[in-house]
Amino acid sequence: MRLTTFTILLLLSCLPARAEVIRSHGYAQFGTLKYPASFSHFDWVNPDAPKGGTLRMMASGTFDTLNPYTLKGTSPSGTGNFLQYGVSELNETLMAGTGIYDPSGDEPASSYGLIAESVEYSTDRSWVVFNLRKQARFHDGKPITAYDVAFSYRTLLKKGHPLYRTQLQEVKRVDILGRHRIRFVFRRSGNPLLILRMGELPVLPQHYWKDRDFTLTSFEPPLGSGPYRITQVQPGKRLVFERVRNWWGEKLPVNRGKYNFQRVEVEFYRDSSMAFESFKAGEFDIYIENQAKNWANGYQFPAVLRGEVIQAEIAHSIPTQTQALFMNTRRPLFARRELREALGLMFDFEWSNRALFNGAYRRSTSYYPNSEFAATGIPEGAEWLLLSPFRKQLPAELFTQPFELPRTEGQGIPRESLRRAMALLAKAGWTPTNEGMRDASGRPLRFEILLVNPNLERILTPYRENLSRLGIDVSLRTVDRAQYKQRLDHFDFDMVLLTLPQTLSPGLEQSMYFHSSQAQVQGGRNYAGVANPAVDAMIEKLLAASTRDEQVAATRALDRVLLWQYYSIPNWYIDHHRVAYRDRFAFVKTPPYTLGLRSWWLKPSETTQ
Repeated sequence: MRLTTFTILLLLSCLPARAEVIRSHGYAQFGTLKYPASFSHFDWVNPDAPKGGTLRMMASGTFDTLNPYTLKGTSPSGTGNFLQYGVSELNETLMAGTGIYDPSGDEPASSYGLIAESVEYSTDRSWVVFNLRKQARFHDGKPITAYDVAFSYRTLLKKGHPLYRTQLQEVKRVDILGRHRIRFVFRRSGNPLLILRMGELPVLPQHYWKDRDFTLTSFEPPLGSGPYRITQVQPGKRLVFERVRNWWGEKLPVNRGKYNFQRVEVEFYRDSSMAFESFKAGEFDIYIENQAKNWANGYQFPAVLRGEVIQAEIAHSIPTQTQALFMNTRRPLFARRELREALGLMFDFEWSNRALFNGAYRRSTSYYPNSEFAATGIPEGAEWLLLSPFRKQLPAELFTQPFELPRTEGQGIPRESLRRAMALLAKAGWTPTNEGMRDASGRPLRFEILLVNPNLERILTPYRENLSRLGIDVSLRTVDRAQYKQRLDHFDFDMVLLTLPQTLSPGLEQSMYFHSSQAQVQGGRNYAGVANPAVDAMIEKLLAASTRDEQVAATRALDRVLLWQYYSIPNWYIDHHRVAYRDRFAFVKTPPYTLGLRSWWLKPSETTQ
């Protein structure tokens, strides 16, 4: 059969397009990079900031290991606010800008070369190549090579914390193409987020770990590659970091103007009240405030009045972490949606905000507060299309009315909410008796709220009292951090107050938090035990998003499903940093997406080399 030119062209048009190769100094998940290949530094830093001096910091809690990559123990980077300080026991990553290591200040989903000098990838996102800098070194002077990158991937996948295993599971194959060139081939194409995640891979020194047990806890400072090295360790109590002399990465565009202190001393405090008293006494320099009452009433001490300590509220555009009381649906008690909704009705945020928080907070009505990913109104357009296949499995109200949490006048739970809660409990099989709420077999409605911070007892006691009005017996149990971590890792709790960090570009961490595949993974972060086909489907759509609009639609759809299933009782958030600091520091400006402490420096009069 003879083919016409038209037929040949038609057949060719039906063939899949050949993926092109892009090479760049950085990578943007969507759109284009803000900074060109010729950029010398970020806009929010001072590239000529003076180096030197000592920064004194505090950290919450304690640590029992300096290995941050495994399930065992708690490392410094796992304690509150620690990663904001610009020092850690973590190794450098392939790229900087996303993830927990060194988040971008002014772009939501872009990264630039750190250990990797450049990145190559196919337009269908089926693979990525990282070209490593030949000058990149570990602290012992040995070069960082593709063999270290491959070792890091395999070690974290096999022996690392479940969070790393989840993040790396999309890699099909790793190819070492040369001493400073490595390729990751993905199991599926078309997911622009995977390249960002691979750029976040910490590169471990193969020669250091080959004769050590990677799974053990240890107080031996690990061999790093970053701007600081740990020089003093007082187990569980104190760390001292010293800036690395002639550090290989100091003059890179992503690092200019950062890491300006010669020495960083970190004291660990188990009690926040004691930590604040130490700050008032001048024991350390910066205090990130987490308690609204203290922020409103605790800063009348002399150093503030004299202007020696500055109390600042700094607005930001960071998606606020998800803070909520999570119900463990692995427990039969929390299996019924009606009961979970009833428990939420008894949480009086308005009273707490007025009486306990000095009106400082906003109520969280989303798993993604302070961001464009929060669902509002009713689902329309792309959101509706994503959710409609699950119409029979989802509450009918999800499609017809906005999700709303109960509001009070701040004077107690209204009778209407009490009646609604009682009706929901009855539907879930619970009956009020003289001895309290009971099910058909006479078992009491009783559970425990697990805490690690004793200050939360004051906040949750009113909630416990509200529940007792319905005949529900609730106890507050505060345990030490080691026991708390163990119980979380094994999902040994009824209800727990937790925060889930959110990112500027939601992705694989949502799978860790909510996908059914993570519901039984010990050490995982699906604390509520979510195992819902609609949730799984929305996460899959999110991971496959090829544009920012698709990502936003999928995340909002996910948000709706989670909210209407009442897996948690949302708490509160603020849209600004609350930070007090001694008037020894200077900085250019605070960027929208990070506090930026790693770009601060001491004023010239305070700096000592």
